[in-house]
Amino acid sequence: MGCFSFVCTHKLELSKVHEMVSEFESFKIPGLLHEIELKKAQLPENLNPVSNDLINIRDIRKAELVCDGIIVNTFEELENEYVKEFKSIKGNGKVWCIGPVSAINKLSSDKAERGRKQCRFETLQPWLDSKEPGSVIYACLGSISGLTKWQLIELGLGLESSGKPFIWVIRENPKSNEIEKWILDEKFEDRVKDRGIIIHGWSPQLWVLSHPAIGAFLTHCGWNSTMEAVSAGVPVITCPLFAEQFINEKLVVDVLGIGVSAGVESAVTWGLEDKFGLLMKRERVKNAIDEVMEKSEAGEERRRKAKQIGETANKAIEKGGSSYQEMEMLIQFVLQRTKEVAQTSS
Repeated sequence: MGCFSFVCTHKLELSKVHEMVSEFESFKIPGLLHEIELKKAQLPENLNPVSNDLINIRDIRKAELVCDGIIVNTFEELENEYVKEFKSIKGNGKVWCIGPVSAINKLSSDKAERGRKQCRFETLQPWLDSKEPGSVIYACLGSISGLTKWQLIELGLGLESSGKPFIWVIRENPKSNEIEKWILDEKFEDRVKDRGIIIHGWSPQLWVLSHPAIGAFLTHCGWNSTMEAVSAGVPVITCPLFAEQFINEKLVVDVLGIGVSAGVESAVTWGLEDKFGLLMKRERVKNAIDEVMEKSEAGEERRRKAKQIGETANKAIEKGGSSYQEMEMLIQFVLQRTKEVAQTSS
């Protein structure tokens, strides 16, 4: 989670405004610098007063009260006002923003190493090199996504109908055999072979996102993936699924202005995806791709913002940058705290 998500969750816990509306009724989160609207159906399970997750969150809150501090994978320039507010909420508690941690992998070899054996790297690189700059959609919905076959079919058909080059990552999970069978039966890879690549398994995501051919990242808005998109300086197509991902979507689309929503209206309960209907539909996926890739003034402005934020992200971890300084302060705090504990014990 980033500071924006922490602050939004805190405001909801205090106001309980979400408890006063129906599942698909929009409401505004009170007390924020930006006007943020959500639906109750999009909120994390822990904000449901009858959820078992609430017990776990209460345990986390208790731990926060006695911990020495909180380390956040973000950087001050990304969430400036929300970093300040989160630090204020925590009072005397220490908060260190040391991200984006993924941007530390500066070398292409470091970025590509993860997942190299599974992703047909020797095929992927020349394919990307052959594409026009900013023309390819990279679609990956995270490492723990348990979406049903029908959900993934809608995503695949949306990618196909967009007419844009794409890379679609299908991670291995207990349900992946079903979508793999559909791909074979429908000859999907043959249908898109001139402009689409499917990665079955893990992908070198950092390397792919940093390639000049990538024009947008279709993501579930998990915080790590969000930060990787930010670091790479690419616009985002948002398909949130659960947890705080819908709040992250609001940061990307409404606060930073670097994303377009694919129109997912409700969260799933992780592990119970079969009980939910279609969250994303092919038409909305296609429309979001069209919008994020368009050559309009709005599209150019979105790309400009994404690039600028990416440059700022990488400067943050360089010597003298905001996250570099925060890391130095964290190290000094740990050294001092260790010294104090040692003196108390002796």
